[in-house]
Amino acid sequence: MSTAQHDITSTDNRDRRNHGLDVLAKIDGHAGTAVIDSLAEISPALGHHVAAFAFGDIYDRPGLDARSRQLVTIGILTALGGCEPQLKVHVGAALNVGLTPDEIVEAMLHSAVYAGFPRARNATFAAKEVFDSRGVRPSSATSPD
Repeated sequence: MSTAQHDITSTDNRDRRNHGLDVLAKIDGHAGTAVIDSLAEISPALGHHVAAFAFGDIYDRPGLDARSRQLVTIGILTALGGCEPQLKVHVGAALNVGLTPDEIVEAMLHSAVYAGFPRARNATFAAKEVFDSRGVRPSSATSPD
């Protein structure tokens, strides 16, 4: 039995999803849309909930700006570990909303205290891939003497 809450094609849910897709496009650009599109064939409901709930309902709430939300997201994904594909998308989003490579690397370094060095290291290497693809580099990226 399908209820309105579970009917991702209902008018209300379509409106929530479209709002979430608009928020996602402002932050992640094509990378965010590609994530949602990649789910369409196997789990359109998951794509719907990522767009409607994560970005439409939660990400667009007042109280934190986009920079702060991305900083929190980077810290959480670093701590979780094993989320490097998602972390790469959010590192790109963090750059899009004004975080600097130095701030991103610092957040990952800070996460090492709470999540461990292996997770911070993996996150840092994921960030490096994004930085390389964007042609940016942290100013702190010099070897200690």
